[in-house]
Formats: sequence, C-alpha cells, structure tokens
Amino acid sequence: MMKCPSCGFPESKVVDSRPIEDGSSIRRRRECVSCGKRFTTFEVVDLIQVLVRKKDGTKELFDRSKLLAGLMKACQKRPVNAEQIAAEIETELQNSLCPEVTTEEIGELAMQKLKAADAVAYVRFASVYREFKDVETFMEELRGLQAVTDDGPKA
Repeated sequence: MMKCPSCGFPESKVVDSRPIEDGSSIRRRRECVSCGKRFTTFEVVDLIQVLVRKKDGTKELFDRSKLLAGLMKACQKRPVNAEQIAAEIETELQNSLCPEVTTEEIGELAMQKLKAADAVAYVRFASVYREFKDVETFMEELRGLQAVTDDGPKA
C-alpha cells in the first residue's frame, strides 16, 4: 500500500510505470483512489548487505572491487572475463540470503569459477589464495589440476 500524500488514503492505483536509467529502479505514477490526486513513487531493489568475516575475525561489508582486483590479477592476459566472474559471485552471495560469509567461502567460489574457465588463471589465483609456501605445494596443486583435466573429455 502507498498512502496518498494529499489525503493520506492508503490505496492508490498505478497509472504508469517506467524503468529508470540502468533498470535498477522503477518510477511509478499513481492515482489516489479516494481524492484522485496523482503522485510519483520510486521503487528500488533492496539488496541484502552481506558481511564478510575475515580470517582475523573482523567483519566488513562485501566489497566487489576487492574480489575483482584479485580476479583481475589472476586473469591478466588470459581469455577470462574477471568482471563477469565477480558479478556471478556477488549474485550468488545475494541470492543465498545468508547475511554473513567467510573470506574462505568467497575464495572457494572464485576458485570453482576460475577452474571451470581457465586453468592458468585458476593456478595464479590458487597460488595467492592458498598461500603456497614452497614449490612442492604448488606442484601438488598442478598435479591435482592435471588429474582432473586428464580425466575430462578429450578433443
């Protein structure tokens, strides 16, 4: 229900609806059922503010630009759209309706998407995300990736 600003009557009918700019909101022209006055309302999608719990226990609001920065480094000079992956992850977080996620959960989502998109970008991201301490740990990850690739369909 939308109250009329003139008479306060709780019912109105929508006369016209139009998306605004990038389509993230809608402008509605309404008419009061009681007094007939017309007024404009705006509807905006109310997104859930996702909190991210970091390794040190602190919490902060999800910041897509931080995720995108890491993905851009991993995808540099690779045929992977880092912005699309960041958008997909953000959408998944919003759609989960979970008000809080860990950095580990976000990192695992990124790893899954990169693994499916490009092995090189995946290994680059994994080397930072999993904090490889030595060459052997790095090689173990490569062997695991190779085993998955070798088991897949051959061209």
